[in-house]
Amino acid sequence: MKIYADRFPNAFRQFLTDLLVVVWVYASIRGALWLHDLVQKLAVPGQKLEGAGGGLADNLAEAGGKVGRVPLVGDELTAPFERAADAARSLAEAGRDQQELVDRLALALAVGLLIVPLGLVLFGWLPLRVRWMCRAGSAAALAAAPVGRDLLALRALAGQPLRRLTRISPDVAEAWRQGDEQTINALAALELHHLGLHPPPPPATPTPR
Repeated sequence: MKIYADRFPNAFRQFLTDLLVVVWVYASIRGALWLHDLVQKLAVPGQKLEGAGGGLADNLAEAGGKVGRVPLVGDELTAPFERAADAARSLAEAGRDQQELVDRLALALAVGLLIVPLGLVLFGWLPLRVRWMCRAGSAAALAAAPVGRDLLALRALAGQPLRRLTRISPDVAEAWRQGDEQTINALAALELHHLGLHPPPPPATPTPR
């Protein structure tokens, strides 16, 4: 029947939307990680500077220690080595500071890249999804209740487009007021299809003997 033609498009759109959200979140996370790793490469000079400065400071300190053992003039000869070792340690400290700055910058840029896409998901898509789940759960419970189909039919009359309603019956409102079972079931099914749900089969009517 024509009134069931929208079931698969609605379900497909819902599935496609969820899939796009998953891809969107995954791509955003991958992009943030890529940006973080890219910025982290700026820390390589700092690592080299730290390593070179630390190694030079150790060598100068070791050389100063050996020179300091020279009798009489050892202390005077050690002073230049100590100053040079201190300068090398300052270079190593500058390398460490540069690495810390790059780490903070990489983290800030990665978080900044994630704020907009995840914010759209958390404050845009997720509330709509939760609201749909609540509506779908209520509709499913109504469909299982004895008078639920009548309420779903009334909701369909109030919210569905006229072109869909007239496919059920040219005078669908009058048929609903008269309690036509076929019309009520069709309207309830239309509302469930609109929510992306598959309607349960209508209750069997007893066969007169």
